[in-house]
Amino acid sequence: MDEASGMHYWRAVMAVAKRWLTTYIRYPTWVISVLLWPVLFPFGYVFSMRALAGPTGEALSSFAQLAGTTDYVTFLVTGTTFWMWFNIMLWGLGGSFRMEQLRGTLESNWLAPLPKTFLAVGVFLAEALMGLVQLSMSMLTIALVYGVRLAGSPWALLSLILISIPSIYGTGLIFASLVLVAKEINGLIFFVRGLITVFCGVTYPIAVLPGWMQSVSRVLPLSHSVSAVRAVLAGGGFGTIAGQLRYLAVSGAVLMALGFLAYAIIQRRMLHAGTLGQH
Repeated sequence: MDEASGMHYWRAVMAVAKRWLTTYIRYPTWVISVLLWPVLFPFGYVFSMRALAGPTGEALSSFAQLAGTTDYVTFLVTGTTFWMWFNIMLWGLGGSFRMEQLRGTLESNWLAPLPKTFLAVGVFLAEALMGLVQLSMSMLTIALVYGVRLAGSPWALLSLILISIPSIYGTGLIFASLVLVAKEINGLIFFVRGLITVFCGVTYPIAVLPGWMQSVSRVLPLSHSVSAVRAVLAGGGFGTIAGQLRYLAVSGAVLMALGFLAYAIIQRRMLHAGTLGQH
């Protein structure tokens, strides 16, 4: 790609990103869900944990042996908040291509004389930015309602969140590519987020899982993101989460590459099959 083509490519990327951001701003009712869900979603888990802890908290020692902390509220709220970030990404990035199909605009946009990745990159930039905004709002909400406090390094937490983006959105790009083929999003999202709930220790310590499930969990980047955030909130810093940061950096690069590869493969398949305009 020469300099002029590169300029046109990034103009197209920014146009796609601007369109999605404009939609977010024009219809701001998503703010309500972002403020309410971080409070409502972990509510049942917190009270179940309080009941299981016993009248005087006598069962918390067993929980601490598995989770490394007796602060089950922070443990649960952290897991569910990152789960919601992942869920928002699935709906946003995966749903973007599905909406293009339903609107009948995917085929016309595909005719642009540019690498077709401009659609994916534009949505990725918009969704990543809005995802950070939504995550920040969620963290503020849980701090006010559940009293979750940051005892560790804020810079370690910020670095962890930023370095988690490629792995989360790389997974999202693979998912979005599958949506183009399946022409269905609801069932796929319920399946994927269900697996994440089970394997990533969102509401319970991974140590309670069978050995083979723990092995799967250790491969999933979101497991490392959730456990590292819990460690930082409990008082950790860069040294505490250095291993997770390295793993997230490598897995993020791999998943982003796989995401664009899947996008390219699906693109060629749909063009050859002539199914791009079907919805």
